[in-house]
Amino acid sequence: MSDRTRAYWDNRHREHDDLASGGHIGLDRAGNELFYALRLGTLLGLVGDLTSPAAPLFVLDAGCGKGRFARALTRCGHRVDAFDASSEAIDQARAADGGPRYAEARLDAWRSPWPYDVVLCVDVLFHVLDDREWTAGLRNLASLVRVTGRLILTDEDGPAPRALGDYILHRPTAAYREVLEPLGLRHTEFRPYGFRENRVGFHVFTRTR
Repeated sequence: MSDRTRAYWDNRHREHDDLASGGHIGLDRAGNELFYALRLGTLLGLVGDLTSPAAPLFVLDAGCGKGRFARALTRCGHRVDAFDASSEAIDQARAADGGPRYAEARLDAWRSPWPYDVVLCVDVLFHVLDDREWTAGLRNLASLVRVTGRLILTDEDGPAPRALGDYILHRPTAAYREVLEPLGLRHTEFRPYGFRENRVGFHVFTRTR
């Protein structure tokens, strides 16, 4: 991550509230409340609710921002690790109530002594403009998923790259498959947000080997 990009995200997390900083800065708070609720509801359905205190799901929230999704997953009984490259976001996440374990790290730098049942990367990868950095981050996330586990990431489901402004590059589904399928992760589902004009949705990759 470049110094310019890191500064952008630190400033965004510093200047915007807990919803807009990791949501949609073009929406008012009510709009972002709805945006978060819709994404969280879909996400919980994809993660699943078959958990218990004796056998919780191990979940990683990669690029967690201020930790809103990570805290929600913890409340649902999952055991959650969460990290973000923005020190400002992590400071605010740690200051909030909740049980996730937070750390500051890049997508390509996070290491874990155990694999995860679910690795999440929500509205992060299309902000990584450099292709080599994007590939390295995606490969690292894939390495953290246990066999039969899921990598759930978000992007559009288009046929070609699409750039928007200075900090967004949507990549086609084929680009994700090209990186992940040789690593043993099969694309099993795309579920769009279904929120206004937003074209982004959840891509689910399941580890088969």
